[in-house]
Amino acid sequence: MEEYQALFKKMIDNLKNIIDYISAPTISFTLLTFLFPFIFPPTDWFDKINRKLRIYKLWTNVGGFMLFCLITGFFVLGYNDPNFKIILMKGDNFPIVLMIYSMFFFTWYAMKKSYINDARLERGEKPTEYHDPEDKVLVWPDLVYIEFIALILFMVFLIVWSILVPAPLEEPANPAATPNPSKAPWYFLGLQEMLVYFDPWLAGVLFPTFIILGMCAIPYMDINKKGDGYYSFKERRVGYFIFMYGWLVLWVYLIIIGTFFRGPNWNFFGPFEYWDPHKLEVLNNVNLSEYFWVIGLGQPLPSNILLRESIGFIVTGLYVVVLPVILAKTFLKSMYEKYGPTRYTFLMILGLSMLSLPIKMYLRWIFNLKYIIGIPEWFFNI
Repeated sequence: MEEYQALFKKMIDNLKNIIDYISAPTISFTLLTFLFPFIFPPTDWFDKINRKLRIYKLWTNVGGFMLFCLITGFFVLGYNDPNFKIILMKGDNFPIVLMIYSMFFFTWYAMKKSYINDARLERGEKPTEYHDPEDKVLVWPDLVYIEFIALILFMVFLIVWSILVPAPLEEPANPAATPNPSKAPWYFLGLQEMLVYFDPWLAGVLFPTFIILGMCAIPYMDINKKGDGYYSFKERRVGYFIFMYGWLVLWVYLIIIGTFFRGPNWNFFGPFEYWDPHKLEVLNNVNLSEYFWVIGLGQPLPSNILLRESIGFIVTGLYVVVLPVILAKTFLKSMYEKYGPTRYTFLMILGLSMLSLPIKMYLRWIFNLKYIIGIPEWFFNI
């Protein structure tokens, strides 16, 4: 009996070590980015592989139940681990657990409805959301009653939550003792994680502004009339893929990393790893100008700021200005003709801004690149 218990414990420990290894941002982010187009196929080629591997079965009742068990198993394993339990049971982190479950459910539900409607549309049938124009539902009393019941249930949930879960209040602020790690509220942890790769004016000001403006602009930028008013993945798969990648990978993933995997000194720790405050990671971040002048040409950095950062300005200009023009004349020519210059320009600004995050992450991980343009004298760093 003791042998089986020791074997089981060894298996659990090995599983924890594997999860700790895979959850490292360099590995987990790469896996997510690689697998994402197969899960949400944006083209026929990815869709063919999706069908061949039966990945679409994830959006069935059986697939949803298996995903639910997988997520629950992870949290059960974490609850029984002395290190992860401390993080998991913090009052601040409880909303993240709810967010993970709700995010999973609504993504699964939307994809399930989408695949059902896509099959119906292929057969020439109406989507499940279709109703006869004569079959009207009145706001009063039908909708108001439903909303009122939902309001009462949610109030009960909040009251029970406030009774069972202690408020995440700490001792009065002490200017002589800074919390380590010092974390933003959970809904800003995605931005705090972006600060690892970007300057505050980008991660804390410009990118959030682009996110808000981009969300507001969707109804005005969208010219696809299909999939309007009903669930459909096939009729909007490119837009669906881009939105879900930005939402799940570039936002929710960063919140989860900041919540569960960032410990003292903002070092990365696996979910089952002890948060050692003395852990040190050697960082040797280098600016692009240093790569070009010092390492590449073997010369000291020029004293003139503009000359020193000229290579950074050239690279940024090629990415922001030249690349959209080239794409408009080649790969995205049909998109440019369909959307027009104004919509195309706005979409490229948003798209390239979103794409800059994974690009900068990989440049930091692979080349230790800190800034493409680094002008601390002017507080201007990219």
